[in-house]
Amino acid sequence: MIAKKDIDSRTAIEHFVAAFYEKLMKDETIGIIFTTVVPIHLEKHLPVIADFWESILLDHPVYKNNAMSVHYPIHKKFPLTQQHFDTWLRHFNNTLDEMYEGPKTTLAKKRAKDIAALMLHKMNSSTI
Repeated sequence: MIAKKDIDSRTAIEHFVAAFYEKLMKDETIGIIFTTVVPIHLEKHLPVIADFWESILLDHPVYKNNAMSVHYPIHKKFPLTQQHFDTWLRHFNNTLDEMYEGPKTTLAKKRAKDIAALMLHKMNSSTI
């Protein structure tokens, strides 16, 4: 078995994000969010998501947005539930497991789990 590399560059993050969103767009539970509720343009969206993860995983502060504020309007149009976040996290972890392994990969999984829990809590305890 060939050992997988860890996430070590912007390019690695871009590859991961592209594979991850390919799965999300096809998923029965949450694909509709990206294709119908708030149709995303991957050519614009993926670099922003890569910025977010590059900031977190590689300590390059390139993400300048507020991730929470972007998701409140989505939640208002289409209430996000535990099932949505669980599905998101399952695809996130499965995609990482297919592509990478190592400390940065483990950190990505931990941060994704924390982000999903925080977003779910804020979305459902806030009046928007």
